[in-house]
Amino acid sequence: MKKILFTFFLMIFSLSFAQIAKPSDSLRLDHYAKDSIPAAKPKSDANVVADIEKANAPAKVKVTKLNPTKAGLYSAVLPGLGQVYNKKYWKVPIVLGAVGTGVGIAVWNQNQYLKYREYYIAKLNGTPNEFVDARPHLDKVALGNAQDRVKRQRDYAIAITGLIYILNIVDAVVDAHLYEGRKDPDLSFAPAVIYDNNNLQPPKTGLALNFRF
Repeated sequence: MKKILFTFFLMIFSLSFAQIAKPSDSLRLDHYAKDSIPAAKPKSDANVVADIEKANAPAKVKVTKLNPTKAGLYSAVLPGLGQVYNKKYWKVPIVLGAVGTGVGIAVWNQNQYLKYREYYIAKLNGTPNEFVDARPHLDKVALGNAQDRVKRQRDYAIAITGLIYILNIVDAVVDAHLYEGRKDPDLSFAPAVIYDNNNLQPPKTGLALNFRF
């Protein structure tokens, strides 16, 4: 009987102890911080396709035309000046070097021709000449051949220089005809819309690689 009463009182004591309120360690906030970002409104498929087509649309190309007549006249007045007008600056040293070399060879052979002609005439007429008198073994045939050789080399140099001069003008005129100043890149990598030729599937977005040449 005592054990039963002890157990009964022990149960009542346990229930009364469990009902004691524990102190609250939480804080009450009247205002809450708003750190959330409102979600963007999703676009429809039609708007997405329209945006991609707009971004992938060919840009307006600003074309700069050059005057071939001006380019030809500039190159005729001064070789290489037409290439400067066409903005082909890398060609200027080539043109000037080729024309300058041809002119230099022609001038050198012309001076040699005048010397050998003077020697040849002195040998024919028997007039005193320092070069001829110092080389008595040279006859008029050898001097005549030397004169003809340098004359022929001079003529070749003049012809080649004239050809280079003409090519310089032609190059400037052709470049002016073909020149196009463009701002858009020749190579582009942009989004694109991929369509199904059989119309079995809706359009899909993708990437397009374009190369203009």
